[in-house]
Amino acid sequence: MRQRLSSEPDRYRGRRRVPTPPRSRYAVVVTSAFVGAGVVALGAASNLPDAKAVSPDVLKSLETSQVAADALDQREQEGTRASRGNDRAAGAEVDAETAAKDIYVLPLDDYQFTSPYGVRFGKLHAGIDLAAPEGTPYKAVHGGKVTSAGYNGGYGYSITVQQDDGVEIIYAHSRRLLVEKGDVVKAGQVIGEVGNTGYSYGTHLHLEIHENGTPVDPIVFLQAPGRGVDIKLQIESVYAGMAAAEAAAS
Repeated sequence: MRQRLSSEPDRYRGRRRVPTPPRSRYAVVVTSAFVGAGVVALGAASNLPDAKAVSPDVLKSLETSQVAADALDQREQEGTRASRGNDRAAGAEVDAETAAKDIYVLPLDDYQFTSPYGVRFGKLHAGIDLAAPEGTPYKAVHGGKVTSAGYNGGYGYSITVQQDDGVEIIYAHSRRLLVEKGDVVKAGQVIGEVGNTGYSYGTHLHLEIHENGTPVDPIVFLQAPGRGVDIKLQIESVYAGMAAAEAAAS
């Protein structure tokens, strides 16, 4: 290598060399470049529509749709509750009707027991006699269909009511009938008035019950479990009341 002579001009004389930057400065420069690029990108993006921003019209449409959906859901729930309520009410009505069909009641509220079921004057007296003032309203002992209503020989003006199970109850010697053939009656419904028609001795209601086409004792029939009508108990209570009244008067 040739040695530079002192007489040769120094080509670098009067110039300043730029010192080589340290590695940490390179990192700062690179980072600044990335940050600047990011700022530029954000500035460009600021001119684009925001992806999260929704048009007010769209929001209003969505709100309207939601309100309609809530209304339909509420209506459906109310309809379900109403349906359940109607089902329960219908069930209650059916139960009430079923219970009403099974009820047995006394035909008269106040009466005197004058003749039992059995043989009388050599013939079967096929019912019982309950004396009461003429014109006293009497009621159906049980619900059923009126199969006969009119004058019937020795029974006088009488009514026959047939139950769903085929049992027939006859109300005889009436003064007046308040139902007609074909009518459907309920237990406790007033169907006639006590009288003295036909082969009758004194004003009374003749009550007769036929089971499977054969007369049975009304007292025993009505006392059976599930019916619970005690004509004898009613008689005893009437006599007990009379005795109490007499005792009080004396």
